[in-house]
Amino acid sequence: MCGIFGYVGPDALDSTSAKILVKHAQQRGRDSSGMVIRSADSYHAYRADYTIDRLLKKIPPLGNLFFGHSRLVTNGTGDNQPVLREQIIVLHNGIVVNEQAIWDELKKSPTLTVDSEVIPAIISSHLADGGTIETAAKRVIDIAEGVVACAALVPHLGKLLLFSNNGSLYVAEKSGGLVFSSERYPLEQINAENIRQVLNDVEIVDVPVQEAEIEITEWANRSIDLVPGLGVIAEEEAMLEYPQPDFRRCTKCILPETMPFIKFDENGVCNYCHNYKPRNHPRPKEELFELIKPFRREKGDEVLVPFSGGRDSSYGLHLIIHELELRPVTYTYDWGMVTDLGRRNVSRMSQKLGVENIIVAADITTKRDYIRRNLNAWIKRPHLGMLSVLTAGDKHFFRHIETLKKQTGVTLNLWGINPLEVTHFKSGFLGVPPDFEEERVYSHGAMKQLRYQSLRFKAMLQSPGYFNRSIPDTLLGEYYRSFTTKSDYFHIFDYWRWDEKQIETTLDAEYDWEHAPDTQTTWRIGDGTAAFYNYAYYTIAGFTEHDTFRSNQVREGDITRAEALALVEEENTPRYPNLKWYLDVVGVDFKQAIDAINKAPKLYKVKDA
Repeated sequence: MCGIFGYVGPDALDSTSAKILVKHAQQRGRDSSGMVIRSADSYHAYRADYTIDRLLKKIPPLGNLFFGHSRLVTNGTGDNQPVLREQIIVLHNGIVVNEQAIWDELKKSPTLTVDSEVIPAIISSHLADGGTIETAAKRVIDIAEGVVACAALVPHLGKLLLFSNNGSLYVAEKSGGLVFSSERYPLEQINAENIRQVLNDVEIVDVPVQEAEIEITEWANRSIDLVPGLGVIAEEEAMLEYPQPDFRRCTKCILPETMPFIKFDENGVCNYCHNYKPRNHPRPKEELFELIKPFRREKGDEVLVPFSGGRDSSYGLHLIIHELELRPVTYTYDWGMVTDLGRRNVSRMSQKLGVENIIVAADITTKRDYIRRNLNAWIKRPHLGMLSVLTAGDKHFFRHIETLKKQTGVTLNLWGINPLEVTHFKSGFLGVPPDFEEERVYSHGAMKQLRYQSLRFKAMLQSPGYFNRSIPDTLLGEYYRSFTTKSDYFHIFDYWRWDEKQIETTLDAEYDWEHAPDTQTTWRIGDGTAAFYNYAYYTIAGFTEHDTFRSNQVREGDITRAEALALVEEENTPRYPNLKWYLDVVGVDFKQAIDAINKAPKLYKVKDA
């Protein structure tokens, strides 16, 4: 996934416009970069495993024909873009999720590790089989699953193909030539004319012909793999414990006695049950239809949809399109803990629904450095109340929704948040009592935040490693989550009942939504952090967020208590592949981290074998 951009014209594009295109592309990712330039009498490609700003200082001036990208690394770092195969050179924004099936159909084999290589292979095979350049893009769109927003140069025919199957590509006129970008906003900023979205179509641009092979210059020396594989080391996997706690649980739900601030009455029913207010009883849909009336338009996007690729945001997007009949543009914030599984589900949903997906990517290397520093501090003195600091970096999600409202001109935003995903215990272990009056997943209020921060500060004093360069990022994210005013902001599941079976059935049947290989649950499977913190919660306290979620389902009457117990028995099982991925990407030794959890004092007794 990346931001792509380019220009083809009679004269060089002015430097200010070029800088705007480059800068905006970096909003979508900055892990690596690439450029294709026509200089003198030949094309030359450049690619690097660092930012495009740095790359541009190493290459010739852009001139009057160039296209490039700033990339959020997804399916591996082994091969960067642009991708060159059979003398067709491609820049691709998106993920092809069925590349192996395509290779089998083409009867070819990949030579690179990046999924984008399949695109020039399709074009080459199509031309070799008698197809035309005019139909080559359609051939790619017909057989590729997942987002394909692409610039493909076929130099021996003198053609540049610009095409997309989800609308994440815009073209326009500027300085007598054609300019393109992954989003409309930068084209508006450079005052380009006749801006148009490319969706299931192709723009074919005439460019100089070249028979000679395109040269590629590459700078690749990254020492850390941003997307490590899911290998298995038996010695590590054997370290994972799954103790069976010998403790009391609520007789109505399944919350255990280790739940912070829990109390039981004479019948064994907990105070969480006594104070529970139904959350999954939506208001009439007609109210939402009335609310969105002022935001409907004759053309163009009508709603901005935060989209993680998880089951709830995926189903929420389905409802927004098929039930509300709105035209959405989706927004994904990638802070370095979105797994490839989550990204692939974003890609397949966006393609199947024909929806533009705008990505805002953090500086992943920096974000992961923050996590590593805080995790090392946590390992030195495990404290369940401090686990939340490991996920503080994702709260900038709320900051950038406002950024994109300004850039797109779309103010209505609809969120697909599960109303039953309430996890009071995460702050409870820090000493914050549950607010049983809270109606939303996220709590707000200055006093609540001040109390929370003071308690966290006291916990940080126990392990001084928390006082590191991540603090401003953490506090800023929590400010945007808890204090900023949110306007034109509604929750889809305030008006549609959240039904787990219906959601999973719909996603499987209509979208071939991908499940995780290491668990049966569909919750948080695209979140790289969840397996770690849930292992810590379970090992030390004997329960996880799955217990609180299933308890809410019991209270709603969706499942029985016996069903809840059976589900968490499987869902709380340690997920080694996800744990391994998480610790590898943040650069923390697996054995050191797991050993710290295993040796931490438990809040319960273990059942005799």
